[in-house]
Amino acid sequence: MTNTTTQLPGIPLGSGGPIVGAQGLGCMGMSEFYGDADPLESRATLDLALELGVTLFDTADMYGVGENESFLSPFLSANRDRVFIATKFGFLRTPETPDDWSVTNDPSHIRRAIEGSLARLGVGTIDLYYMHRRDPSIPLAESVGAMSDLVHEGKVRSLGLCEVSAEELTEAHAIHPIAALQSEWSVFSRDIEADVAPAAARLGVTVVPYAPLGRGLLTGRLTLAQDDARRNFPRFSDANVDTNLHLVGVVRSIADRRGVSPAQVALAWLYGRAEVFNLTVLPIPGTRKRRRLRENVAAASLVLSDEETTELDQLASQVQGERA
Repeated sequence: MTNTTTQLPGIPLGSGGPIVGAQGLGCMGMSEFYGDADPLESRATLDLALELGVTLFDTADMYGVGENESFLSPFLSANRDRVFIATKFGFLRTPETPDDWSVTNDPSHIRRAIEGSLARLGVGTIDLYYMHRRDPSIPLAESVGAMSDLVHEGKVRSLGLCEVSAEELTEAHAIHPIAALQSEWSVFSRDIEADVAPAAARLGVTVVPYAPLGRGLLTGRLTLAQDDARRNFPRFSDANVDTNLHLVGVVRSIADRRGVSPAQVALAWLYGRAEVFNLTVLPIPGTRKRRRLRENVAAASLVLSDEETTELDQLASQVQGERA
């Protein structure tokens, strides 16, 4: 199986935005949710990512209730001129209330959140600041307006949204240019294609697919620790997981024919969607291990045939269980 990697090409983030590597790195699992991580291997993975052309590193203030941002701080300090750091606000989780999954977009919260993230990351400016989830009780004029103020103050360079509708994206973009939209998008999750991806293309917004490997399902190598959060997700339940792993067999069959991994096939499919929708796609697969990172980055140069793409296009409608 090939893991040969080349330097990632650069792509613009948003219309006329900064150039970043064509694949980012999701850092969440280095601190929480997917079982214990080895901090030394995680740091080595960060260093290798930068060497391979990954420049966008994705975190959030709620990952590890702040610990993930703090973990990234030494790496940022050593490589600030080469790293494009993305973080998010919105969830009210704190070390004192780790089970509070409520969301707010109140401008006063945004103010507190940005100062906390800047301090934990140890930076003066965040390159890409996302609204992690939309709080419909707060008008976008207020929340995106507050985010825009942070840009004018030099605390943030670019703005992003997560999991919003086409209408919300369009409205927000009219308030302040939105550089990136982060939504779940994979061979198994294609809801974004109905309305949101076309809206992003029309507005010149880069789409940043999270969970591009179906939270590990699409790798075909599923081993869950006892404290792995995925045990609570519908697609990983006893009632659904066997059916979903059977569907991964289609991905594996293509991978075997090409001499690559199922993960590489799944990522290559996503890169192909960029041409279908005429937009920029920047997946952020999460990994804590260097060998998986090399594999993921190699997928950026893999091009699927029309026949292979058609095979993969049939899978999403057969997946069992709602996405988390």
